[in-house]
Amino acid sequence: MAFTDSKIKNLKSQSKRRIAWEDGGTCLGLRITPTGKKSFVYMYRYDSRPRMMTLGRYPVLTLADARVDLSKAKALLAKGQDPGTLFLQVKADHQGTPTVSHLAAEFIAKRSQNKKAWQEEQRILEKDVLPKWKHRKAQDIKRRDVIVLLDRIVERGSPIMANRTLGVLNRMFNFGIRRAILESNPCSIIERPGEESPRDRVLSSEEIKNFWINIDECRMVNGSKLALKFLLVCLQRKSEVAQAEWVDFDINSGWWNIPKEKTKNKLSHRVYLSSTAIELLKKIKELSGDSSYLFPSPRPGRNKPITPRSLSQALLKNLNTLKIEPFAPHDLRRSGSSHMTGNGIPRETVQKILNHVERGVTKVYDRYSYDQEKKNAMTKWGRILNRIITGETGKKIIQMRQK
Repeated sequence: MAFTDSKIKNLKSQSKRRIAWEDGGTCLGLRITPTGKKSFVYMYRYDSRPRMMTLGRYPVLTLADARVDLSKAKALLAKGQDPGTLFLQVKADHQGTPTVSHLAAEFIAKRSQNKKAWQEEQRILEKDVLPKWKHRKAQDIKRRDVIVLLDRIVERGSPIMANRTLGVLNRMFNFGIRRAILESNPCSIIERPGEESPRDRVLSSEEIKNFWINIDECRMVNGSKLALKFLLVCLQRKSEVAQAEWVDFDINSGWWNIPKEKTKNKLSHRVYLSSTAIELLKKIKELSGDSSYLFPSPRPGRNKPITPRSLSQALLKNLNTLKIEPFAPHDLRRSGSSHMTGNGIPRETVQKILNHVERGVTKVYDRYSYDQEKKNAMTKWGRILNRIITGETGKKIIQMRQK
């Protein structure tokens, strides 16, 4: 019989392993085990001796693909080469190639040396990627595999996480290309599955007051409470606050010197410490003890700082206690900067405080430190924040946009 999918499916297993051959001299057979497993085989002669090679298991290897592989094997035989031996060599080489697990481990190892986001990338890989692909060869991952994986994440109601997963995969596979592990990136031309809109959440004065007062009643570790307050006072990035080290602080002079290795834009940054910031640091020191980190992990025996993600999670779980509409830690930074500009502090100075990247010629030639401007602005922000917290604003400081 000529093989078709329906005929192959109808071939039954027997008590012993058998091979059903296709008519017409194609030399294509289907090996059927007593358990019902079916594999395509090719029977040929090489050096006057009969030989048989396994092409692959059905239906992972489709009938159409089996015919393509059969044609390739016959072409090699016509050139005087043994297709079975070459197939086994290729298979052995393939078995020695890195799995996705190996690629991910090497990727994270390198990222952890100079990228702050490596812990979140590792979490994403361990949550959604490795459980599905851990033992698969990295070079075998196709674009369709990536799409199916992302679709599953979207279907569980996490489209933005699907975007983040795509980003991590794209960076990991590009890393594999640079390390000569892969020849191509299966994430190429795949669009982000989730629609994202830029955040513009700004907390009003009343919301900031509720946050500051009610956070003490929240069910989160005291270190996280102080870290979130410190973020609002100093207006630096969540990762820079969460992983801050005491060695970078000069409390006597009133400056927090963040080295370029710890900033997002790889530019060293100086943050003036207002009186409110100094008071918070005293409380933080009492809590952190002899740790080198301001906010050490509460896990016993773990000499590491808290993760930026832990701040987001703690905040999310306590929104009801805070009596505030949903917001994220980064919104505290945006809110503070909005209140500053709304109270007459120049936008240029606020940009320096936030350590935003400058563009064009200004970035190259403007080497002025802006220390005095930053000191004056942060001192003023400390007074503004104190009035908000104590309710002595007398009137609205700024009209806030909220959605």
